Amino acid sequence: MASDPHTPFAPTPGENHTFGYGAPRSDGPWEEWNPTEESVPAPRNGRHRVAKQRGGGLARSSTVLGVGVIAAVGAGGMASANTGKPPVSIALPDLPGVDSLLDQGAETPAPSLAAVGTASAQSEESADAGEALRSRIIAQAEQQQSRADIRATAAAVAAADQQTADAAAQAAKEAAAKAAASKEKAEADAKKKAESARLAALAKQYTLPTSSYTITGTFGQPGAMWSSGYHTGLDFAAPTGTLIKAIHGGTVTQAGWAGAYGYRTVLTLDDGTELWFCHQSSIGVTVGQKVATGDVIGRVGATGNVTGPHLHLEVHPGGQATGIDPTTWLRGKGLNP
Repeated sequence: MASDPHTPFAPTPGENHTFGYGAPRSDGPWEEWNPTEESVPAPRNGRHRVAKQRGGGLARSSTVLGVGVIAAVGAGGMASANTGKPPVSIALPDLPGVDSLLDQGAETPAPSLAAVGTASAQSEESADAGEALRSRIIAQAEQQQSRADIRATAAAVAAADQQTADAAAQAAKEAAAKAAASKEKAEADAKKKAESARLAALAKQYTLPTSSYTITGTFGQPGAMWSSGYHTGLDFAAPTGTLIKAIHGGTVTQAGWAGAYGYRTVLTLDDGTELWFCHQSSIGVTVGQKVATGDVIGRVGATGNVTGPHLHLEVHPGGQATGIDPTTWLRGKGLNP
């Protein structure tokens, strides 16, 4: 503001002013100070410089600013009151209002109790929210872990159940296979036993055609001596005159000379199978005669196309022209030539 042209008032002694003449001091009495034109620096451009704080701004403390103004005014008053010298004009700079200085340079005001309480509450709420969030995260993690454990347990139980089921199925399969094998073996044994019994019964019904013999020729044996190119029967070599017996009961359908077969007897069984007895030295039956198993029907000889005495036996099922292996047929009747 503009400098005041009036003379400052002289403070009354004894008044209790913060700054003034006679004011009590803790550090001793006031000393007299009489400013003169020489002792007071001349103003520059009609204004006093105002010190700036570090950082370029005006002094932010309103208390210091007020103390400086009051001291300057009091000093001027004392100088004009206690001396006969003319008053000295003190030029003060035009300063903005204290409120504006406070507004411009004031530091950040301290928060009120309400603000502190609100901030504290907000901080507590934030802490509570953070704790709640942490709790939810932990709970979710525990739930996820629990679900994972449940799934793992369920998978392990399922795997164990599957393993048990597989083992049971495998055991059942093996038991079934074992039972089937046992059953098959039992059936085979029973069949074999039945066949043995049947053959034993047949053996009583069938017999070999001669005794004291040696097998010298088998069915299918190749050779140029046979017109078919192979041997068509089974040869029982025996001395001439050895008895020839009926293998099974039947009817004599042929008895006489048969070319390369020599003297031959054909015995037809009840199922139509023809048995040919060839190369006999003599025939002991006639056509139409019925014979039983073991009846003598002739004797071993060497008639026809032969190299020595023997019985040549052929088997013709159903009377067919082509014969079958007599060995197989005899074994089927329980006989082992």
